[in-house]
Amino acid sequence: MTRSTAWFGVVGPCGFIAAWVIGAAVTDREYSSVDDAISQLAAVGADTRPVMTAGMVVFGVAVALYAASLRATWRSPAWIAALTTGVATLFVAALPLDHSDLVDRLHGLAAAVGYVSLAALPLIAARPLLAAGERVLAVAGIVLGAISGIALALSLFVDANGLFQRIGLTATDAWIVASVPVVRRMR
Repeated sequence: MTRSTAWFGVVGPCGFIAAWVIGAAVTDREYSSVDDAISQLAAVGADTRPVMTAGMVVFGVAVALYAASLRATWRSPAWIAALTTGVATLFVAALPLDHSDLVDRLHGLAAAVGYVSLAALPLIAARPLLAAGERVLAVAGIVLGAISGIALALSLFVDANGLFQRIGLTATDAWIVASVPVVRRMR
């Protein structure tokens, strides 16, 4: 089970990134990948809502399944960060923007939880990776986790929030994908 669920660490990030790239390319709305949040592609009334919501659901479910492989492989709470990220992303998908003020606030809360847990994932995994002799992935995780945390925090304060959101999410998504062969090898 561990070896097969590890592959969801590739499926989730690839599905999510593909959804936001395709959504931004085909939307009928005025949309900027630099200035607009990814969640705008899944907002109520957005023509790209189905594809972006599907991308979020694929990411949420896949990263939660990837978490199971981390739990079985590493003696670390990294799996909790992965599971939290997956569940938070499912809440983001279930709470689309532009529904109501309350739903928008809950969406923001779920996104914040997902951002923090996603950026924390490679940082938490660094210690068990170093202990297992996986120095390259551990160091990459520290660097990418820091980039992710900084970029996602900046996305709250800058006009180019879409750009910084994509930088932050892609940094840790890349680390998750890179971790899959290591998880499979460490079982």
